[in-house]
Amino acid sequence: MDKFTQHLGVAAALLQANIDTDVIIPSREMKRVSKQGLGDGLFANRRYTLPGSREINPNFVLNKPEYANTSILLSGANFGCGSSREHAVWALKEYGIRAIIAEGFGSIFYNNCIRNGLLPLVLSEKEIAALTDFVWSDPQSNRIHIDLEKQQVTASPGQIFDFAIKPEQKEMLIHGLDAIALTMKLNAEISAFQQQYLKTYTWLN
Repeated sequence: MDKFTQHLGVAAALLQANIDTDVIIPSREMKRVSKQGLGDGLFANRRYTLPGSREINPNFVLNKPEYANTSILLSGANFGCGSSREHAVWALKEYGIRAIIAEGFGSIFYNNCIRNGLLPLVLSEKEIAALTDFVWSDPQSNRIHIDLEKQQVTASPGQIFDFAIKPEQKEMLIHGLDAIALTMKLNAEISAFQQQYLKTYTWLN
C-alpha cells in the first residue's frame, strides 16, 4: 500500500452532500474484480454526456483543463455513503486522488479509504468554504498541502487548518500498512500469548 505522509496537489470542489458510492462509480462500470481499470468509470454519470459513453462533458469540474491533475477533492457531508462497494475507493485512487476533504464520510467508505492508502480528511463547512475560495480565486496556482504527521491542511500562509485522525489509522497511512500488516507488528506479543496459552491449557496440544 502507498505511504501517505505529505501531499501537495491540485484540488477540485464537488460541493454537494450525500455523494454516494454509485455516483462515485456506477455499478455498470464495475466490470472487473481487480483494483485496476476502474479510473475511467469514476463519476461516469457526470464526466460523460451519456450513460455508457466516453464522450466528455466539458462542464464537469474534473474535465476542465485547470483541474486535469486533480489529486485532492473538496466535498460536503456524508461523502461515500450508500453501498459498501470498495470499487469506489479503487476508482478514486486509480484516477489519482490521494485525499478527500469533506464535512463527513460514510463509515464503510471512510475505512475503505484508510485501508487503501487514501486519506479521508474531515473539516468543517466553513473551513472547506475557505479552501474552495482559495481554489477558485486562482486556478493556475491552485495547490493545497496536506501534512499527515502534523495533521494540518495549508492552502496559503494564512490558511492552516488542523484535522483529527485516530492514531492507528494515521499509522496505517504513514507506514503504508493494511489491517493485517498493522496486526503483524504485534507478532512477538501474539506469539508470547500463544505460548503462554498453550502452557495453561495443555490439553490443546
